[in-house]
Amino acid sequence: MSKDPDTKDTTAETGHAVIARELRTLDNSPGVYRMLDAKGAVLYVGKARNLKARVSNYARPAGHSGRIARMIAETASMMFLTTKTETEALLLEQNLIKQLKPRYNVLLRDDKSFPNILVAKDHAFAQIKKHRGRKSEKGSYYGPFASAGAVNRTLNQLQKVFLLRNCSDATFESRTRPCLLYQIKRCSAPCVGHISEAAYADLVKDAERFLQGKSTGVQTQLANEMQQASEAMEFERAAALRDRIRALTQVQSTQGINPQGVTEADVIALHLDGGQACVQVFFIRANQNWGNRDFYPRTGAGADAPEILQAFIAQFYDGKDPPRLILLSHDVEDRELLEEALCEKLGRRVEIAVPQRGEKAELVANAQRNARESLARKMAETATQSKLLKGLAEAFALDAPPERIEVYDNSHIQGTNAVGAMIVAGRDGFIKSQYRKFNIRGEDRTPGDDFGMMKEVMTRRFKRLLKEDPDRTGGTWPDLLLIDGGAGQVSAVREIMAELGVEDIAMVGVAKGLDRDAGKEEFHRTGQRPFALRHNDPVLYFVQRLRDEAHRFAIGAHRAKRSKAIGATPLDEVPGVGATRKRALLAHFGSAKAVSRAGLADLKAVNGISGALAETIYDHFHDKG
Repeated sequence: MSKDPDTKDTTAETGHAVIARELRTLDNSPGVYRMLDAKGAVLYVGKARNLKARVSNYARPAGHSGRIARMIAETASMMFLTTKTETEALLLEQNLIKQLKPRYNVLLRDDKSFPNILVAKDHAFAQIKKHRGRKSEKGSYYGPFASAGAVNRTLNQLQKVFLLRNCSDATFESRTRPCLLYQIKRCSAPCVGHISEAAYADLVKDAERFLQGKSTGVQTQLANEMQQASEAMEFERAAALRDRIRALTQVQSTQGINPQGVTEADVIALHLDGGQACVQVFFIRANQNWGNRDFYPRTGAGADAPEILQAFIAQFYDGKDPPRLILLSHDVEDRELLEEALCEKLGRRVEIAVPQRGEKAELVANAQRNARESLARKMAETATQSKLLKGLAEAFALDAPPERIEVYDNSHIQGTNAVGAMIVAGRDGFIKSQYRKFNIRGEDRTPGDDFGMMKEVMTRRFKRLLKEDPDRTGGTWPDLLLIDGGAGQVSAVREIMAELGVEDIAMVGVAKGLDRDAGKEEFHRTGQRPFALRHNDPVLYFVQRLRDEAHRFAIGAHRAKRSKAIGATPLDEVPGVGATRKRALLAHFGSAKAVSRAGLADLKAVNGISGALAETIYDHFHDKG
């Protein structure tokens, strides 16, 4: 049947006409819209107070920035979802952006959780420790801190000044004499009764006052106690108090950049250069600077500063509690809407401000200077990385510099606790969030069979890729595989890839030379003779770094698995016996073997073990036949 020449084919139509046609179906409701290309891939997710008004802006043929014009030109269809409020639309927009990662949206790529300090209060002598994740444990949480290093420094200071324990409850209960921390005056040794429960509780209160920014009051109190001890001729106690005051003074002297007029705030500053962005976040809590972290959000093909910061804030606080005050280097789109959304999340007022003068403006200026310097370093590193990737493509005869390199290695001891490891690198260096470890499962595999291990790892990796991203649009498919090993390893991996129908990914085996010296590596490719690179070739150093990182990650995963296996007991297999009941059983009987031989009445006598659980434990060890 011939096609009517007057009938317009709209199947491949894109741009303003498509958007104008979609406009006819919209009303003035708030909601979220998605712009899709001809293949159905999402180009952009946006929210609107009034969908019809917002989308009508895209239907205009002129007056757009280059970025928006390109996006409109690629748009082949749109999707809409109305909401009750604009705040609801904002939250939905950010969820969709995280899920879909559209090309033209600003995207926060590094969204790790931040560590806190936890004063755990489920024990008579409170433990102070680093905590990351859900705040489910009983106690007081202080944070967030910018990094684990910032937490460790603060914990070190707290140990010097307040002598609080950081050991686990199990270690605490098992001590018969003070540990090294007591000897170096970092702990008051409550485990062996060197301090009373009441006196230790006073130390905990002082530490919490310090974390709340009341260190001056703590110092005054310590000075008064030292004077009283001296007058009472308790010179040993007076000397201990003097040492604590000195430690506290040293802590305060290293905190010269702490703001006096800002109790709690996040300072967020943006610097843009050549389409790339760096956002610096400084954490101010209890009038103390608890560190800073830099982020490099994807800028959505050239968004401006207000849009980048607005998207960053919405995504950054998606899984985190915001502070009472957020100080910005640039004003943002929909500031009032952002405040409303954050207020709903926190349950109290959150203020977003762009200070122009005074101490707050100085804090922002300092953060912006850090953002500028960090972006300059990042761009220099990226340029070097791009040069190395280009050199890698030339050395291995690749069609183009690889965007994503995956490096594989195995670690085991005579086949036991075997672990496979994959690390990922690209234009921005190592991408640690993409690292993966594989617990080797093959029961029919010969212990120590490296070929078999590698086959299992590659099979599991690429079967999952084929299932989750068969069209290779998610950015998770590698352009180059580096395998730790020679021709045999490469051949084994090639065989697996052929079975899976994935034969278009470049693969190189990295093997040590005859004398196994670094710098004399041989490179193996299917159907080609082994070759080497010049001893001082930067590409060789780059490959060595990649291989060493994979080796480091594999060994770390293996050690963690081995440590877990060493600490395992038959009690781990008993249903209903968790860590607390396991400790109670071991403390009562002395060993897992003694538990397995215990009678039912003896098991029921253990504190925390119910009659039903005692029967479960007894049956587990006695009903094997």
